[in-house]
Parts: sequence; structure tokens; C-alpha cells
Amino acid sequence: MSVPRFSLNIESMDVEKAKRRQQVILRQLRDPEACRSADLQVDSCSGTSFRPALGSSASRNDDVVVVAAYRTPICKAKRGSFKDTPAEDLLEQVLKAVLEKTGVHPHEVGDIVVGNVLAPGSSRAAECRLAAFFAGFPDTVPIKTVHRKCASGLQAVADVAAAIKSGFYDIGIGAGVESMSLDSGVHKDTFNPKVHSHANQNVKDCLIPMGITSEIVADKYHVSRTDQDKAAFLSQKRAAAAAAKGKFDDEIIPVKAKVVDKKNGTERTIIVSADDGIRPDTSLSVLSKLKPSFKNGGSTTAGNASQMSDGAAAVLLMKWEVAARRGLSILGTLRGFSAVGVKPEIMGIGPAYAIPAAVKAANLNLHDIDLFEINEAFASQYVYCLRSLGLDAENVNVNGGAIALGHPVGATGARCVATLLHEMKRRGKSCRYGVVSMCVGTGMGAAAVFESA
Repeated sequence: MSVPRFSLNIESMDVEKAKRRQQVILRQLRDPEACRSADLQVDSCSGTSFRPALGSSASRNDDVVVVAAYRTPICKAKRGSFKDTPAEDLLEQVLKAVLEKTGVHPHEVGDIVVGNVLAPGSSRAAECRLAAFFAGFPDTVPIKTVHRKCASGLQAVADVAAAIKSGFYDIGIGAGVESMSLDSGVHKDTFNPKVHSHANQNVKDCLIPMGITSEIVADKYHVSRTDQDKAAFLSQKRAAAAAAKGKFDDEIIPVKAKVVDKKNGTERTIIVSADDGIRPDTSLSVLSKLKPSFKNGGSTTAGNASQMSDGAAAVLLMKWEVAARRGLSILGTLRGFSAVGVKPEIMGIGPAYAIPAAVKAANLNLHDIDLFEINEAFASQYVYCLRSLGLDAENVNVNGGAIALGHPVGATGARCVATLLHEMKRRGKSCRYGVVSMCVGTGMGAAAVFESA
């Protein structure tokens, strides 16, 4: 894999620093012995290792493992099967699922961490507490919410893993939930007035709409409309094939949902067991005819961007020793995690920096990774990240991604963990390491590395 080259003449020193940082880390991932440790002291990426330190007496007993990972179906916001179902009802059902399918008693859980983005923080925190009570947890089990935008669900998993690794408790749940049907994400009309006069351009750029950041990435890194539409088509094709083959059956739990008739206001309960945003009949021809969504002459459309969606996911983690004592099957072991910063205007490139950092934290090389789940916020940034890292598309989002499935932003990270680990299980010994990653609004990226059981 060649060192990625940026095709644009970038004048910002911050971006140049990020570029050097990525190149140094990628060089070390390819050939650790060829890079001196001093190189990484200059422009290092933060990352958390969940491996025992070399030479330590730590054993596998202290590994943090995933024993269950389930999600609701992902449904179209405003129009799908969850449009009238409160977020706490979705969360309740995935929390129940990870316990029922493992036999873990609610009172044994040390903490529940839930990723969420669009709802007001105080309101959603209370609603998540309600969801825990609905699911049968006693009042002795605490719960908190975490918000790292699109990485919130993955951050919840990482937070629980870190707490288990630190000895705070032995069993915890990392989850995520979002109702883009019922929560707008708009809570105030104005921002701090300093935003408009501050000398740091990053301050202003934090307010750039996500769709415009996609256009900026496409322009700066020469990702064509054709390449974006091809990526979108592949996502839809793979998701449709996976659904037809029942590949999502192991990760999806059937969910009770409320549906309100718009005409007469009557309510009824339905059971939802499949994603409803996949478009199996789409084609490149159809995608190519869609108009740009965010600017005239742009290349980001409703067809090559992620869908607004509703959904929830939960991941049950514990010490390996506890799982072994209970005779529980292990889906995977968390080996590394990283969250990094990039310039806000090109937030979509976050995975290109977070993935190398997380892989390095896991003491691995990039070529050791067998499978990737990279959130398709926009086809522009997804294509860029694959090119930049030199990834083989055959090993990335093999069952489709957010363009086809949808992107319930607070839940996506936990959803990706479930999708990745169940696919790794299907592949058996041929798939040892997998990575989950996503870009993050306001200029970040996050990634986690898992080892199969």
C-alpha cells in the first residue's frame, strides 16, 4: 500500500500536520521496525490499547469481551415503521435482548452508557433512565448518556470497556439510540456571537452543515459524482443481498412499535423485524439522475448520502474471566480504540486518521485487519477514506452501509459493532481482526479494533 498523497495543495499548517501524522502512522503500521519511536513523538495520534502491556503479568482473564450485540431494525425517519415510536421504547427492547439472550441478571450490570445525539441532553438522559426501568433494571443500576455525534454509540461501548478494564465493574452495556422522526436536533436559534468574529477559522467551520462538508471533501480530494454514485449503488446492492440471505437475522431483534394513523389518530401495535430503508431496485442510472441536495452543481445527493433513520442497538461487555465462568459465547475482544480530531470543514476524513491510530493502539498493522465497518455518512468521505488508506472495497461494508441501511446517528456506532462482530463470527478463522469507524461532525473521527473469539 503506497503512502496516500493528497491531490490538493493545502495551505493550512494544521492540515499539513495532520497529513504528516497520518503518513508517519501508516508507515509504522506497514513496517514497525523501520520507524523509530521518536518519529511518533512528534505527531502522534491518541489511542487506547486494550491489550496487556508487553512484559506485564496480565492475562486473558482481564480482556474485555463482547458477549452480545443486538439492534433494532433501522427504519426511515418520518416515513418508516418507527416514526411514532419513542426512542426509549426502542432502547428498552435492545436492553432486554442482551440480557435475555445471555442470562445476565439486570442487577449484575455495573453501568449502562447510551449514545444519543439529537434529543436535548437532560431530556434524553431521563428517558434513557426510563428505558432501563422499562427493561427491568433495578434502581441500583446507573445509566448515563454520551454524545460524540455520529460516534456516540461507539464511544458508549469504549467507555464501558475502559471502565471494565479499570476495574470499576465487571459487566456493562454500551448502547445507542436515535429517533430522527421525533427529535429535530435543533435546540437554540443562535450560537455564541464570538463565532462570527473569532480569528480561528475552525470556530466558524464547526457550523458548516454536514452536507456542505461532504461537498468540500469531494472537491478537495477529487471524488467524482460517478464514484460517489457507484459507492452508493454497491451499498444498496450488498444490503439487499444480505437481507435476502438472512444475514441480519442474527443481529436484529423483532421490535414492538406504535403506529398512528394520520387520518383518524388511532394507534396500533406492529412487530418490525427488518430494515425498511434498503432500495433493492435502485440502479446507477436512477442514482445519476438525482439532483444535488446541498448546493447547485454539487455532487452529494439523497442517493449517495446516508439516510435519516430511527433505531437502537446495545452491546453487552464483560471481563473474559466472567464470560468464561458463565460459559458464555464470546463474539469478540476489544483490542484498541481511538478518537482523533481533524479540521471541521473536512470532518468526513476522520476515519482516515482514527483507523491508523486505533490499529496502532492494538499493536497491529493495517494489513492485519480482515474486515471493516466504516459508516457511510456520505459517499464522498467514504470513498476518500478507502483511497487514502488503500483499503480493498471487498473487505469494507460487505453487507452494505448507512447509505442503504440508514444512519440513526446516536445508535450507529453500536449498530456497526453488532454488524461487524456477527459477520466476523460467520467468517470464522479466516477473519481474526475487524475495525469499526466513522467520521464525526465538527471535525473528528473514531475507530475501534476487535479480535474474533
